Amino acid sequence: MADLTESIAVEASPADLYALVSDLSRMGEWSPECTHVTWSSHPPAPTGDTSVPPGAATGRAGRPGAGAGPSTTPGAVAGSSTAPEAVAGSSTAPGAGAGSSAAPWPTVGARFVGHNRIGAVRWLTFGRVVDADPGRRFAFSIHFGPIPISFWAYDFTPTATGCVVSESWTDHRPATLRLLFRPVFGNRTPRNAQGIHTTLTRLKSTAEAAATA
Repeated sequence: MADLTESIAVEASPADLYALVSDLSRMGEWSPECTHVTWSSHPPAPTGDTSVPPGAATGRAGRPGAGAGPSTTPGAVAGSSTAPEAVAGSSTAPGAGAGSSAAPWPTVGARFVGHNRIGAVRWLTFGRVVDADPGRRFAFSIHFGPIPISFWAYDFTPTATGCVVSESWTDHRPATLRLLFRPVFGNRTPRNAQGIHTTLTRLKSTAEAAATA
């Protein structure tokens, strides 16, 4: 069971919200703690295409239209103006042409690095996509080396005017680690509660602005 969950009604489709959230390279726009995310794995090239995916040389994901500011996370990582391919509700792997059966990116198992900051304190966390069901659910786990940190999930429920987005956080840190890092990161529960609220508010603003543009 999640330690924190908050929901917000948005006047935009579940597909549009999923496209925003799953584009982790833009997480810094929503999260007050995660400054940006880079992919450490990349979408497979379509059959017959030997080109290197954008960012593969550096391991850094592109950030189309990225602005300033999962989600809030102790493993503060937690996913999007919409990438060109996402407008159609499909962020297929780069190079996938019409009729391609390539799965939407990111897929389950995709890995990434979260770059986080609280004041002068900066740190990295490492994540793996666990659920990637377009328009329904996007979730990932966060760890630091072999140590589990947290689990973040976004669920999308259709409504008559758009959808409800629910963001949840589950703390997976061992008790000793929680105590050890409290002087640096504070009490994660109230901090993440505020962070989730901020993230959802920013997502709503961006999604609704795009929907009425």
